[in-house]
Amino acid sequence: MPISGDEAQLPAAVLWDMDGTIVDTEPLWINGEYELAAQHDAVWTEEDALTLVGSDLREAAVYIKRRIGSDMAPEEITDWLGGRVAAGLREKQDWRPGAVELITALREAGVPQALVTMSYAYIAEPVVEALGFDAVVTGDSVTHGKPHPEPYLTAARLLGVEAADCVAIEDSRTGAASANAAGCHVVAVPHAGNVPEAPRRTIVTSLTHLSVADLARLADRGPE
Repeated sequence: MPISGDEAQLPAAVLWDMDGTIVDTEPLWINGEYELAAQHDAVWTEEDALTLVGSDLREAAVYIKRRIGSDMAPEEITDWLGGRVAAGLREKQDWRPGAVELITALREAGVPQALVTMSYAYIAEPVVEALGFDAVVTGDSVTHGKPHPEPYLTAARLLGVEAADCVAIEDSRTGAASANAAGCHVVAVPHAGNVPEAPRRTIVTSLTHLSVADLARLADRGPE
């Protein structure tokens, strides 16, 4: 950025998406989808891959099953893909530019932070262990996944704050819709696919130059 405005009160919390926002797992997911489609002699397209970015894994598995004509149960598809992503994350974390630095700066400023990911807990474990969060919400800990507001409302509740007082950081339209629906102000840093403009949503090209003060000014804006 920077974001214009005077110094303002820190956000009550910052709520982080994981895949594509903190760590670049999208290639792991997408490569797995292509591999699974190839095993079924089915066609998988870039449009298919982008459709699933940020989605609830259970819904994604149903979509994949239908598209590739698989006899696998949705749960088996989720386990197959999730196992490959988890293995890739344990081997290496490809951090997105500026993410770790901003997480560190927020921690030093005393701002609570939560991870809000549709990946399951065993997939997110290497990231949680590496970075540490005050609360963690995963796809297997909620009834409704993104774009439903439940994941972000749950994170705010776990931290003891109001979602409307939080800033959420997302990379996908699905995740941004979830956070906005919960009442958060969203900082969207599109990665795989575009994120449209919307009220209470700020779109940036990178987290590299985003500061704690920038997030404070966003949180202080109130309803738009």
